[in-house]
Amino acid sequence: MLDDLSHRVLAVDAYNALYQFLAIIRQPDGTPLKDRRGRVTSHLSGLLYRTTNLIEKGIKLAFVFDGRPPEMKEMEIHRRRQVKQEAIVHYEQALKEGKIQEARTYAQATSSLKDTMVADAKRLLDALGIAWIQAPSEGEAQAAFMAARGDVWAVASQDHDSLLFGAPRMVKNLAITGRRKLPRRDAYVEIQPEIIELSKALQGLSLTREQLVDVGILIGTDFNPDGVKGIGPKTAVKLIREHGGLEELVQRKPDISLSSDFHRIRKIFLDPSVTPDYSLKWSKPDEEKIVAFLCGERDFSEERVRKAISRTTVGTPKAKTTLESYFG
Repeated sequence: MLDDLSHRVLAVDAYNALYQFLAIIRQPDGTPLKDRRGRVTSHLSGLLYRTTNLIEKGIKLAFVFDGRPPEMKEMEIHRRRQVKQEAIVHYEQALKEGKIQEARTYAQATSSLKDTMVADAKRLLDALGIAWIQAPSEGEAQAAFMAARGDVWAVASQDHDSLLFGAPRMVKNLAITGRRKLPRRDAYVEIQPEIIELSKALQGLSLTREQLVDVGILIGTDFNPDGVKGIGPKTAVKLIREHGGLEELVQRKPDISLSSDFHRIRKIFLDPSVTPDYSLKWSKPDEEKIVAFLCGERDFSEERVRKAISRTTVGTPKAKTTLESYFG
């Protein structure tokens, strides 16, 4: 439950969250929200309303943005571009055929996060008084490093790579609605925030963190998307338990075709590029600056924006105490 996260500081994988907003916050035909100049605003809408809702719950957020991706991620980045291009073709075809619901489904896979969107997100976070950090490379790695240091309680992300990077805790489904639409169906399921503790996960699997990384490499990661053909999670865990690690596995089972780059992939997770020099500072929202940006420049409803901001400053006496400690 979200109430269980009150008073906690969470490092949010910013790119992960922004992609969610771009994919989900759309018109019925799949068109993203835009201002009068045609600039996409879905990411700003999600960032404003979800963040203020979470602040109202007393949850303290610090957003971590990706830097330069490791070279080994180029294959995955290329694959994602291809998927988006294919989705665009299907989306346009569905629109021509009047299949609005199908078009919206394809539209969700066409999301692209541009540099201007990232800059806008940082600008909004500054106005909201929310801390954000620029990672030198993978945002999840930086967030995991901050959690391991104890500067944040957990990493908020939908990607289990956070655990491979060594985050002691990971929070999934950090949202207020409690509902998620099922793919390709006009149906929803109830969801709740899920807390995954690395130590408990390792204990349950009878693995070390290094071995968990090896399991991830067998299944496939952002740095080797295909993994090893025919090996799923259960088989990967069984193999690593039996053989101890990838070196021993390759020696004893030469029929398993594993990329020689697995040492480099392992190093990305166990010794990632992060910065120890970051500052976590929060301040009270600058309401007029937020309104000037979102309403004056991006055509948001001023009434709705001011109402959202009020969630960070108005509440029961108990909530006010929580929020005072948030910005303190």
